Amino acid sequence: MNLPLRLALRDLRGGLTGLRLLAVCLFLGVMALAAVGSLSSAIVTGLAERGQSILGGDIQVGVSQRAATPDELAAFRAEGEVSHITRMRAMAARLDGQESVLVELKGVDQAYPLYGNFRLQDGALRPRPSGNEVAVGPELAERLRVGVGDSIRIGDAQLRIIGLIAEEPDRVGQGFTLGSTALTDRSGIEATGLVQPGSLYSSVYRIRLPAGASPDPVTERLSSRFKDAGFQVQDRSNGAPGTRRFIERLGQFLTLVGLTALIVAGIGVGNGVTSYLDSKRGIIATLKLLGATSRTIFLSYLLQIGIVALGAILAGLIVGALVPWIVVQVAGSALPVPPVLSVYPLPLLVSAAYGLLIAFVFALLPLARARTVPAASLFRGSLEQLRRPPWTLILAVIAAAGLIAALAIATAREPMFAALFIASALGLLLLLTILGWLIRWIAARLPRPKNPLFRLALANLHRPAAQTGRLVVALGLGFTLFTTLAVIETNLTGQIRTTIPEKAPSFFMLDIPVGEVDRFRALATRAAPDGDLVTIPSLRGAVVAVDGRRVSEMTELPEGAWFLRGDRGLTYAREVPEGSRIVSGEWWPRDYSGPPLVSLDVEAANAVGLKVGDNITVSILGREIEARIASLREINWDTMGFNFVIVFAPGALEGAPHSFMATISMPEAQERPFARAVSNAFPSVSAIRVKEVVEAVSGMLGQLSVAVRSAASVAILAGIAVLIGALAASRRARVYDSVMLKLLGATRSRILAAQALEFTVLALILAAVAFGLGAASGWYVVVEVLELEWAPDWGTVALTLLAGALVTLVLGLLGSLPALAARPARALRTL
Repeated sequence: MNLPLRLALRDLRGGLTGLRLLAVCLFLGVMALAAVGSLSSAIVTGLAERGQSILGGDIQVGVSQRAATPDELAAFRAEGEVSHITRMRAMAARLDGQESVLVELKGVDQAYPLYGNFRLQDGALRPRPSGNEVAVGPELAERLRVGVGDSIRIGDAQLRIIGLIAEEPDRVGQGFTLGSTALTDRSGIEATGLVQPGSLYSSVYRIRLPAGASPDPVTERLSSRFKDAGFQVQDRSNGAPGTRRFIERLGQFLTLVGLTALIVAGIGVGNGVTSYLDSKRGIIATLKLLGATSRTIFLSYLLQIGIVALGAILAGLIVGALVPWIVVQVAGSALPVPPVLSVYPLPLLVSAAYGLLIAFVFALLPLARARTVPAASLFRGSLEQLRRPPWTLILAVIAAAGLIAALAIATAREPMFAALFIASALGLLLLLTILGWLIRWIAARLPRPKNPLFRLALANLHRPAAQTGRLVVALGLGFTLFTTLAVIETNLTGQIRTTIPEKAPSFFMLDIPVGEVDRFRALATRAAPDGDLVTIPSLRGAVVAVDGRRVSEMTELPEGAWFLRGDRGLTYAREVPEGSRIVSGEWWPRDYSGPPLVSLDVEAANAVGLKVGDNITVSILGREIEARIASLREINWDTMGFNFVIVFAPGALEGAPHSFMATISMPEAQERPFARAVSNAFPSVSAIRVKEVVEAVSGMLGQLSVAVRSAASVAILAGIAVLIGALAASRRARVYDSVMLKLLGATRSRILAAQALEFTVLALILAAVAFGLGAASGWYVVVEVLELEWAPDWGTVALTLLAGALVTLVLGLLGSLPALAARPARALRTL
């Protein structure tokens, strides 16, 4: 081992020329994986460490449209200190009625917050509001053009602003919200008059356990005791489940994008090693003639490549580990929680393992070729066929590839998805390899064109030592990756544009009192004579049993059964709702007055195996109603109307406390006067502007798009490096061709034109293949992984693919220039 190491170190003293591509490819791939893993770990750790503050307690018990009974409250207090918070959407308005905005109204008690700090900005009148006082978010004050000391109206109350909120510890745990916070104490929210039977509010009870107490038995005890009360019980270990689920799923997707970049970079590693060893042919031949064994040659260059690979991997790990610090400095305010900045060994070790295995898999076979070629053949040139590497090395490569697959599956949040990804990547490599062989086979059997230029371009595809197979794999991977990422990117940016109908409502109106519906309709007609008003009754309830199976007894909810989690919106109707279509069963008559019936969304029914005739039990304000499924509906969720998963027949819900919702469409010029009129006449009604919802969702999708684009940029750089490597690997053969053609009288322009034609043919074939493969891959990621609507912009996708083809052509021609510049006399002495 001493001799190979001395040879390796002596060779490396001459610099990294030839191994730079290997270093760049590994650095990019490992950096992408380490960055995604470190940032995801930092955010998830932040969620876990701040779980108490984010949740607001060790345990949280929530229920909709009612407060806890005295017995329930006593049970909570028996476990520890309790804080009671009431949350709801409301409208905050200037006292002159000229402006009103949607807010997240929060009424808290004196115990709030049990964990963390509630803090107002400098200049506040007092630390927290009491009585007819309110603390508001800075965005709300800006929208209403009010400041500290001014008063606003929420519901029936005039509340004085005592300060602007600087820190609200449980904000992240509330999930996605449409408005800024307006925080009052218990008396303040009662003064608004908004908490009424049937209004949409939630009561949240946070429990602070004694020091050292575990939340698990308490959660289990409360869930078991009040399993039919409609409570949602969660503990501090998962204070923001939606945020955590989103970060973990996005992290897995970006990790697989990074792994894709590393696999693409692996092709570049193979090309780089091939090119490097090709440039060392003279040295290898000399060493063999001086008595060096094949084993010594193999170990020497393996050590060289290993040293460079380790350096590139280490650099990638360092940069990847620093990414959370960089993200916090650049875009810290856009993150859901402050990441816990630290060095996370697990993602770094996994990234390093990926890098080492990829380098081993793709570098071993080129090394084996140098090991098995006799010295005499090395002096005869580079166009002869090389022998197959030994089976031991082939089996070692297969074993390393298996380890990569096992590592990807073992560390994935969803192993089946990771396994499908690995299978798809291997299938793509196999498909491109076969395609490269087919192109050579077909090119060799096509009639020779009469035009010398076309004949030369065709010959370049199938001649001895042609790099067609290597170029097809490199370009095919790059083009497929470009297309897939373009499809995902355009879907993210096109979600709002394609899913909002041309005639979308202008407002969603919530909490219209049942007794005031007719007066509201009359006001809407006067304030917006051109408006299109739709009103519908609204309740909240939790599904507690499906066809006799209690939801609380299910160990794990079926995939897609989201409507079983917590409270759902409910309604009753005489006619089939607009945007729905009956696909099974029958709708009830308009004058139906029999036992309770429901119509269920067909996708929700399929998720839990329900069919027409089965029963479903819903708990509304503690009362359970069992209903038979009369029909299944296909819902068009893109109408932006009120689409309810569960619709009851008349007669079952009218007696329960409830309110009405409404949608109204109108010209934009009438929106502001209409909002003022509703706010002044109906202080309890919340008006949600669709435009504001669109802006909020667009902002979230924009952040997701930035994350995908960042990961994609690394993959694209790796793809470009692979292309450069493929061209570098074929440099010797192209110099030989160029010299021979010059000796036969060909001009540089004619040789360059032939090579341009060769690259164009390959680019067109591979662009067509990549378009189909990339579209299919993008569809799976968008629809199955990110669970978004399928809305690609095919024009942008095609332009992206065209740009990739043009870049390929330009890089191919630039890579050919050194070969064209080779002087025949000098080149013939070294070939």
